[in-house]
Amino acid sequence: MGAQRPHIEPGGLFIAGAWREAEAGGRRDVVDPSTGQVVTTVAEADEADLDAAVAAAREAFDQGPWSGTPARERARVLNRVAGLIRERADEIAAVESLDVGKPVTLSRAVDVETAAETYEYYSALAQSLDGSTRQIPLPAHAYTRRDPLGVCGLVTPFNFPLILSSSKLAPALAAGNTVVHKPAEDTPLSALLMADILTAAGVPAGVVNVVTGGGALGGALVRHHSVDKIAFTGSTRVGRVVAGTAAEQLKPVTMELGGNAAQIVFEDADVEKAVGAVIKGFVYNTGQFCMGAPRLLVHRSLHDTVVGILMQAVPGVPVGDPFDPATVVGPMAGERHLENVERYVELARKDGGQVVVGGERRELGGGYYYEPTVVTGLDNDARTVQEEVFGPVLTVQAFDTEDEAVALANSTAYGLAGGLHTSDLARAHRVAARLQAGIVWVNDWAMLDPSMPFGGVKQSGYGRESGPEALQEYTKTKSVVISLA
Repeated sequence: MGAQRPHIEPGGLFIAGAWREAEAGGRRDVVDPSTGQVVTTVAEADEADLDAAVAAAREAFDQGPWSGTPARERARVLNRVAGLIRERADEIAAVESLDVGKPVTLSRAVDVETAAETYEYYSALAQSLDGSTRQIPLPAHAYTRRDPLGVCGLVTPFNFPLILSSSKLAPALAAGNTVVHKPAEDTPLSALLMADILTAAGVPAGVVNVVTGGGALGGALVRHHSVDKIAFTGSTRVGRVVAGTAAEQLKPVTMELGGNAAQIVFEDADVEKAVGAVIKGFVYNTGQFCMGAPRLLVHRSLHDTVVGILMQAVPGVPVGDPFDPATVVGPMAGERHLENVERYVELARKDGGQVVVGGERRELGGGYYYEPTVVTGLDNDARTVQEEVFGPVLTVQAFDTEDEAVALANSTAYGLAGGLHTSDLARAHRVAARLQAGIVWVNDWAMLDPSMPFGGVKQSGYGRESGPEALQEYTKTKSVVISLA
């Protein structure tokens, strides 16, 4: 028997430690993507609401109830957040699955646990923010400080709301900043739930503020004169706008943008293990995964074998209700995402691709389902190969040499992730060094940990999330030199 869909009360804005309605009284529908039905509404914030949220964050930062708190106490609070996430794990997983459409078993095992581990990790790291003394050739005592930046604007996407908000909130809070969080308009529910959890853990009023609304609200947050830093995860197209807007104020930005990764299967790979990683790489989260792998590059000697295995295995991947524990692939997060995938598969057909598995909507309960799809025979310049489909679609290409495989893998505008399968350790290191990507996996896919930084190169953005590198993104360094003369 599956988990029960939760009842969700209408959501408000969380500003200065209290819930409130939007100034203009607007509301936005939240849709269950597995049924297409409205499950609740959330407040539709406007710029007046955003001003109030930023003012609350600014006041909280300037008055110091968080930035002035010893790092050890901030660490205790973040550790309590992790504990509360685990205590409320079933509730959080159900909310995330209802909102996004991902299988509740995966929400519970992956999203919720990753969020808890992220807060635990930055709880420990919060106490490492000491500066350092320096020896300089002057009669002086010199040292550095690492201080919080101030008010941070966090803009998060629809596909992993809980994980990606945690990967920003936890280091921002560990460093002593205050935040205004604008979650994706389609999937705001876990952000509102986390506001309650953060408050219960002891985060002071005004330190975390959550405003819900559309894309225009995110743009207003980026250009707000009283926001000191922006952390953005989203599409490359929107990322260009964010970067340009922030540049006008010389405001620091970290951006984790689109991806279009390839898995390379060399002739000496463990084929069974490689195919398992390939399937995980393109169906996980219904392909709505910036670090997913929608491209498969396979040595020509293995091409037909691997395609044959995929044709047998992929139709057996369970697609269905995210609250059924047997489900592996749920619906797309919304109708527009489903329609986007349909467009790319139709483009593949027009460009001469052969759809050997899937390629159609799946009518199921009124939801936004698409069959896991495998396409062969496309040229490398086909749009379905070169662009980010962001759905459960895999293109397969053959290669003959290692150099050709690397060139194909690096041939898109993106550089977020990459991977290869081989039994040759020297090749593993050699090819990993040549792949243009922020993270490379060998003989598996999507092995992630809060201690490992991730982020992109090329059109996949800049800056890093997770690891100690992310904590540095939320601090500024100050040098102090005291004359001893």
